[in-house]
Amino acid sequence: MANLHSGLVDMLGLRIVRGDYAPGTRIDVDSLEPEFGVSKTAIREALRVIREKGLIDSWPKRGTIVNERSAWKLLDSDVIMWRRSARRDDDRLLAELSQLRDVIEPAAAKLAAQYREPEDIEALKRSFEEFEKAGQDVERLSAADQDFHIHLLRATHNELMMRLDVVIIHALNARNRIQHHPGAHWLDPVPDHRRVLDAVVAGDPEAAEAAMRYAIRESDVDLSSGEPVFDAPIPRPDGKIQDATAS
Repeated sequence: MANLHSGLVDMLGLRIVRGDYAPGTRIDVDSLEPEFGVSKTAIREALRVIREKGLIDSWPKRGTIVNERSAWKLLDSDVIMWRRSARRDDDRLLAELSQLRDVIEPAAAKLAAQYREPEDIEALKRSFEEFEKAGQDVERLSAADQDFHIHLLRATHNELMMRLDVVIIHALNARNRIQHHPGAHWLDPVPDHRRVLDAVVAGDPEAAEAAMRYAIRESDVDLSSGEPVFDAPIPRPDGKIQDATAS
């Protein structure tokens, strides 16, 4: 039953995000029952979940209406997943997630350097060791990368910051889908992550913030397949300058 429910939610949510139902469109709820071969109760429950995500509203005498995009809860993990699956605005989604990382992760690294506990350092070290050993193993690399960044958020001990893990997870997954795939070539991410780890372990907030900012910008350069995406040189955390167009 759980699989049926989640499957219905995913199918209906994806249809809306994909644009099958345009904003302002009335969804013919009665037609969904025979189409999917499920009960009215199952349809109603799936629509209730989608309504909670801001995609639809139900009105007396008007029925179930698709909301304007401005009403959608775009940080909801399911909505992000449906946007990724729809592939209609992949570039926009990737850019927006990257911009959010630019805001969240340098601040998280700075806080982590200030408030990390011994157990946080151990968790980060374990994640980094796995990341270091992953090499070109795409699945292992992606899992270790995600683990490292989530432990970094937890090391802030800021409950609100920690709740942003959904943004980080989907941002990394979206990037890895494009950047880290079999046969692709990418810059070695280990040195950038090592600098972040070392700064957090040393309890140096400014160095941790700078190291994470540099790591994200390096990732953006890598994601563009070597094409320069910055007009200005990239400042390294150690104060040196690296040209964004350098090979």
